[in-house]
Amino acid sequence: MNNFTFYSPTYFAFGKGEEQRAGQLVKRFGGSRVLLHYGGGSAVRTGLLDRVKRSLEENGVSFTQLGGVQPNPRSGLVYEGIELCRRENVDFVLAVGGGSVIDSAKAIAAGTIYEGDFWEFYQGKSVEKALPVGTVLTIAAAGSEGSPDSVITREDGMLKRGASGEALRPVFSILNPALTQTLSPYQTACGITDMMAHLFERYFTTTKEVEVTDRMIEGLLLALIHEGPRAVADPDNYEARANLMWAGMMAHNNSCGVGRNQDWASHDIEHELSALYDCAHGAGLAVVFPAWMKYVYKKDVMRFAQVAVRVWGCSMDFANPESTALAGIAAFEHFLTSIGMPTRLSGLGAREEDIGKLAHTACYGNGRQGHIGGFVCLQQQDVEQIYRLAL
Repeated sequence: MNNFTFYSPTYFAFGKGEEQRAGQLVKRFGGSRVLLHYGGGSAVRTGLLDRVKRSLEENGVSFTQLGGVQPNPRSGLVYEGIELCRRENVDFVLAVGGGSVIDSAKAIAAGTIYEGDFWEFYQGKSVEKALPVGTVLTIAAAGSEGSPDSVITREDGMLKRGASGEALRPVFSILNPALTQTLSPYQTACGITDMMAHLFERYFTTTKEVEVTDRMIEGLLLALIHEGPRAVADPDNYEARANLMWAGMMAHNNSCGVGRNQDWASHDIEHELSALYDCAHGAGLAVVFPAWMKYVYKKDVMRFAQVAVRVWGCSMDFANPESTALAGIAAFEHFLTSIGMPTRLSGLGAREEDIGKLAHTACYGNGRQGHIGGFVCLQQQDVEQIYRLAL
């Protein structure tokens, strides 16, 4: 296990009706002039936004609003939010929505108090300071409600890139599982896939002797395998929704990733798909991750065999562990199909003729040095082969 530091100070308010505490929590964490940031769809239709506004008003917190966040959130709205926050002397950003809204809120929070271009943070500059961010979560998926990370798409070149820094961890997050009951089965399945991908990005590591976090990851994967189909089949199953919501946070606040090298190549490869085709991030991961597994599993056959046995219930073939590893990958792909996820590029509307461009941008775009990945170092030709395995 590697040396590590871990500090996760987010205050979580979990359960039914907790969004009514939004104003109280903003005041508790020092906010007085709030940017209320949201998408505009379900948050408005369900009355959630009105409930949050009422809570702010009842607690004497002034606010200004900025809606319109899209899936795969765009830099243009971030720039607009930064200008609005500076003009209105905003001191707190409150995100009402899913991971896209939260990621956009984090970018605005960092950019408002930064003299340069906020995009520098998405080119590798660490975020050291930001306005405090709070969240009212409506989708269990990205884990942004507990993480120090944000992902934004820049319209110029359609580059989808991430930023990170402890200053981006939300100071509080309100998690009411009932707010996710309006999600479609497809949206729910996309969220489940995103959570599983966050766990696998940490699981496939070159670090030895990480049994504790291995077991934590495996336990969360087993919970997702159990609870995910229940929520897909019955959107109103509050208990399944509750377990998914907490699993999504645990999958990405890095408590499962401490002390171990991580990979993240599959996310980098997927980001090119959702930037170019505007597909759902979880759906893109469902296509990319099995293909990545098939391409790299020989790097550490026993690690792939381990997850096959411990998570997917495969029998260990000690004479031929490669067959066990492949059985686990097949079981993962079957699970994704069973919850309605695509596992081929055609399911995203992607085109074979774009593969060269996608692979080049993944490895070189936005100042990258020609390679990605921590488990296996992938060059452009490797990324092209992974895309082709997903055809």
